Amino acid sequence: MSPSAQRIDVHQHVVPDFYRNELAKAGIADAGGRALPDWSPESALQLMNLLGTTTAILSVSTPGAGFLTGPGESADLARRLNDHSAALTADPPGRFGFFATLPMPDADASAAEAARALDDLRADGVTLLANNRGSYLGSAGQDELWRTLNDRGAVVFVHPAELPAPPVDGIPPFAADFLLDTTRAAYLLVRNGIPRRYPDIRFILSHGGGFIPYSSHRMAVTIANDTARSPLDVLDDFRSFYFDTALSSSPAALPTLLAFARPGRILFGSDWPFAPTPAAQYFANGLDGNVDPGALTAVNRTTAEALFPRLATTPPTPSPAVPAPVRLRQAAQRTAARLVFKLLQPGTD
Repeated sequence: MSPSAQRIDVHQHVVPDFYRNELAKAGIADAGGRALPDWSPESALQLMNLLGTTTAILSVSTPGAGFLTGPGESADLARRLNDHSAALTADPPGRFGFFATLPMPDADASAAEAARALDDLRADGVTLLANNRGSYLGSAGQDELWRTLNDRGAVVFVHPAELPAPPVDGIPPFAADFLLDTTRAAYLLVRNGIPRRYPDIRFILSHGGGFIPYSSHRMAVTIANDTARSPLDVLDDFRSFYFDTALSSSPAALPTLLAFARPGRILFGSDWPFAPTPAAQYFANGLDGNVDPGALTAVNRTTAEALFPRLATTPPTPSPAVPAPVRLRQAAQRTAARLVFKLLQPGTD
C-alpha cells in the first residue's frame, strides 16, 4: 500500500448530515446492515492520503433517494444531494468528483435529474442502485433513462441495495446479499440487451461485479438458451462492464476478476467509510501485492483517466505538507496493515 500510488477511487461514499437526518425521519439507521458512518471532507482526505489516493469520486450508498415515496420527495432529495456533492468538488480542487443520485424507480424523473446533473453540475456519472423497491435495472419501462444516459456517453456506477426480501438472521446484507443484488442487475441488463441497445453507456459494477466473474459462463448458457443468442455474445456483453475492486481484491477473488475482465476494465475502489479504514487498507494491500506493476497502474489510475478524461488533464492540487509525527503514524499504519494482510492468508495445506 504505497502513499505514491496516485489512485483514483471510484467507490467512496458521502453521507451528508441532512441526508442522515432524512433517513432517521424514515426510521433508517443503517445501510445494508452497517450503521451509517461519519463522513467529513477532512476524514476522507486523511483516508485518501493513507491509501495513496489523489481523487475520490463520491456517491450516495443505498437506499439512495428512493426510500421517499411522496410525490416529488425523492426527486427533491436527489437534487439536494447532487447540489451538495457538486459543491464538494470545488475545494480542494481535484480531490473529489461525484456520481449523481437519481430518484429511481421513477425512470422519467431520473432521466430529468441525470440530464441536470451531467449537463449543469458536471457530474462524473450517475449512481444507480441495482434494485429500487424491488424494481431491478434492466426491467421494462426504463428506456427514457437509458436514452438520456446513452446520448451523453454517461458512466453509470451500479451499487447494490438490500434484496427485495427479508434478510436471513445472522447474515448482514452487505456481506452476501449485496453481491447477489449486483449480479441480478447485471444479469437483467445483459439478458434484456441494454448494453447492446445503448452502447455509449459505460457501466461500472461495484465490488468486483458480485458473482459475475465467477459464474459468468453458467449465466451465459442460461441467457443463450432463453434468448436464442450465442453464449459467446452473452459473455461479450458481461465483459463489456467495468468492475471496481472495493472489498474484492483478495488473493481468492482477484485472480478470477483479472481473468474475466477485459484489459483496462478494472478500477480501484475502497468503499470507505462503510468499509472502515482497516478494511480499505486490507484490500488495497491485496491489490498491491497480487497485480503486476503495469496492470496495477491501470487499476489505480490510467483506466479511470480514460473514463474521466478531466482527471488526466487537471491533476489534483498537491496535498499540504504533512507533519513528521503524522507521516510516521501513517507509515506505521501501512506497515501494520501489510503484516495483518500476510497473517490472514490461508496456508497451502
